[in-house]
Amino acid sequence: MRKQIAAANWKMNLTLQQGETLIDELLSAPHDLKENQQAVFAVPFPYLINIKNKLAGKKNFFVAAQNCSDKKSGAYTGEVSAEMIKSIGLQYVVIGHSERREYFNETNAVLAEKVNICFENELQSIFCCGEPLAIREAGTQNSYVETQLKESLFHLTAAQLTGFVIAYEPIWAIGTGKTASSEQAQEMHAHIRSVMTKQYGNDVAETISILYGGSVKASNAKEIFGKPDVDGGLVGGASLIAVEFAAIINALK
Repeated sequence: MRKQIAAANWKMNLTLQQGETLIDELLSAPHDLKENQQAVFAVPFPYLINIKNKLAGKKNFFVAAQNCSDKKSGAYTGEVSAEMIKSIGLQYVVIGHSERREYFNETNAVLAEKVNICFENELQSIFCCGEPLAIREAGTQNSYVETQLKESLFHLTAAQLTGFVIAYEPIWAIGTGKTASSEQAQEMHAHIRSVMTKQYGNDVAETISILYGGSVKASNAKEIFGKPDVDGGLVGGASLIAVEFAAIINALK
């Protein structure tokens, strides 16, 4: 049974005090996470240990780093290595978020190195992929996303990709006024799973959790998560509101 994940991406938002209050409010809300369901919080680097301590002993609640360096160590002022993240007891790292790709010029090759270094440090990547508006309007989104997967993941073994986590971000539907339907989400998620099936076989592909990262809210989470190939969400703005994200967690199927 695939993992179902509600992942919160706080991005560059909230002070530590605001973040701790948000976690307190979330933990006070009723949750009934099943064995295969997880809530993951990708928080800014300065808060990782604090939020990890807040969640200590809470079953199926995890903390993620929002990024890591593609270098192991060295003279890279301002960077954070996978080894550093592992040393504070984390399990998850978000890799290749659309904002990292767009604003920081992260290429598929760089992301392949990041995925590698996460494996070396026994960290689970949440690997992001997705197409911008021009690609969607040209109707070439399937081949675009397939190239992202091939160039960043296809060097990995079937064993490494068993239980892997991918997040699909329809960049064209984030902040553009356009809306992706649950049917469009399912269509791309099914395509991603078919690409992984073609390369690694159905047994491996069926273990891969594919999260949807396109403006998930409490009001649409249940419909989106109900699609057969959607295994949860990578949530931005709604994850900063306790009542919203609590409802999203509870919408996991």
